[in-house]
Amino acid sequence: MNRIQFISKPLTWFVAVLLAAFVAGCGGGGDTATVLNSDKAITSFTIGGTVGVINQTAKTIALTVPNGTVVTALVPTFTTTGGVVTAGTPAVVQISSTTANNFTTPKVYVVTAADSTTATYTVTVVVAASGAKAITTYSLAGVSGVITGTSISVTMPFGTNVTALVATFSSTGAGVPTIGGVNQVTAATPNNFTTPKAYLVTAADGTSVTYTVTVAVASNSAKALTAYSLAGVNGTITGTAISVTMPFGTSVTALVATFTSTGAGAPTIAGVNQLSASTVNNFTTPKAYLVTAADGTSVTYTVTVAVALNSAKALTAFSLVGVNGVITEPAHTITVTMPSGTNVTALVATFTSTGAGVPTIGGVSQNSATTPNNFTTPKAYLVTAADGTSVTYTVTVTVAPAASGPPAINLLSITTNNFVVLATTGISDANPVLGLITGNIGLSPAPGSAITVACSEMQGTSNIHASDATYAVVGFAGCAVPTSGLVAQAILDLGTAYTAASDPATPAGVGAANLNVLAGVLPAGTNFTPGTYTWGSNVNINGDITLTGGASDVWVFQVSGNLAIASGADVPTGVKVVLVGGAVPSNVFWQVAGASVTLGTYSTFNGNILTSPSTLIAIQTGAVLHGRALSGTAVTLDGSTVAP
Repeated sequence: MNRIQFISKPLTWFVAVLLAAFVAGCGGGGDTATVLNSDKAITSFTIGGTVGVINQTAKTIALTVPNGTVVTALVPTFTTTGGVVTAGTPAVVQISSTTANNFTTPKVYVVTAADSTTATYTVTVVVAASGAKAITTYSLAGVSGVITGTSISVTMPFGTNVTALVATFSSTGAGVPTIGGVNQVTAATPNNFTTPKAYLVTAADGTSVTYTVTVAVASNSAKALTAYSLAGVNGTITGTAISVTMPFGTSVTALVATFTSTGAGAPTIAGVNQLSASTVNNFTTPKAYLVTAADGTSVTYTVTVAVALNSAKALTAFSLVGVNGVITEPAHTITVTMPSGTNVTALVATFTSTGAGVPTIGGVSQNSATTPNNFTTPKAYLVTAADGTSVTYTVTVTVAPAASGPPAINLLSITTNNFVVLATTGISDANPVLGLITGNIGLSPAPGSAITVACSEMQGTSNIHASDATYAVVGFAGCAVPTSGLVAQAILDLGTAYTAASDPATPAGVGAANLNVLAGVLPAGTNFTPGTYTWGSNVNINGDITLTGGASDVWVFQVSGNLAIASGADVPTGVKVVLVGGAVPSNVFWQVAGASVTLGTYSTFNGNILTSPSTLIAIQTGAVLHGRALSGTAVTLDGSTVAP
């Protein structure tokens, strides 16, 4: 309807003008002419609700439309007192609320009045500047902030250093935000967030808003038991379960745990604080350790303690018919040497085992002192522990060969009372500080004052036996025992043994090969098999000699002159009488009738030395005697070692 009115009104005026002219022409020049309307104002002008400001004098219309308005096709709504309104070149009739125009540049509107006069209005449309000034996203080192109004809060992980953090943010403002006048560039500008920071965000329209960023550091959330042990036994930590296997026999009723915790304060068990290496607990049932972090969260570790089954599986003693075996660990071998002539086809072993149950041989149970076995071949004893592990002991039985050589000389009470040094006139030691004597010393009939051996030399339970109580040497420590009867009997038994060893009947059957061997000068490499050897001269051992035989074999050396073994620089390189093949010193007898027996410096000698009533035994500096020094007169020592 407005459009029809807008079009019809100028047409009416146009028709009126034409009629007036016609009447004037027809009616003659004397009639009065009609004056046409000259109004041609734009009285209102709006675009999308924005009211234009009209300056009628300057004929301008100004509009500021909202920020973001697209001005290339705006449709104004206007009113005019004129007739036709046109715009542009060529002129385009403007219809209110219909005709669209591009207002990127000012638009000229021409208003034509009824009297054909015109007025020109310049319409200028300006787009308002943006008022946006928000921080829409904000993060620090990948941690997003929480934006509430103009407050931003960021909680950084425990341990974060906040003195130089770089923020990443999005802003709708114009340019960059500022802090204290300093431009803030996203992902670039560092700040110290130990105190809140005020970001000033300014809009394109000049308005601004302040965002306050507050950074907090989260409390520690760590709450782990990272190490755990009981009495030095490390536990196995799997998740929140800790298992500890204690050695067999451990009492778990009062164990102290040593542990490392990342939590705050001490862990607790049922509310009781647990201090590493201090708090005692009964672990017969599992224990629940509550570990609490600094941030208040917590986790429970369950500790389960088990006691290992016994792993013991050793044969600690083994014998056959009273003959002890030699157990060698860790080889797990047992060797038994039975007397010559023993039948080993049905021997019964007596043994001690630390294993569970009884050992087995080929699956057959072996009962100590009960089960017979044929030991002609080695036997494998399987010993099984309570924990299921096992070990095999291999028992090898050998039968000693028949003894070779003459019968052993019976030393009677000398052996019974373990006299290793025996004399009638005196026993001395020039260097008692270095002397080592294992076994007893005896002197008779000379008084105890003729003994200068110190008690400090006597090893273990060894004693000095004298015919009276006159023994008195510095270092006396109660080792002297005045046992005149005991030592007197030993001297008598020495005489008996000496006579037996020198009896012409002793070397019965000795052939020429055993008489005056090497004329009594024995060089290194000389070897003696079991038997009786006789010299009518001195015997000098100038290098290492060997006695080769078994443990039951016997050697008797009869020397009518002196016996001597050469000196050396030290014990390892000194001259030696060496026993091989299992020979033992107790079965070697040196019967000497000459004036002296001399064991040279640092020499090593094996056997029992029995001398006449006029033969001195001299054991020189550092010499070692494995056997006995039994003199019919005196024995001298010099820091020597004597043991049977």
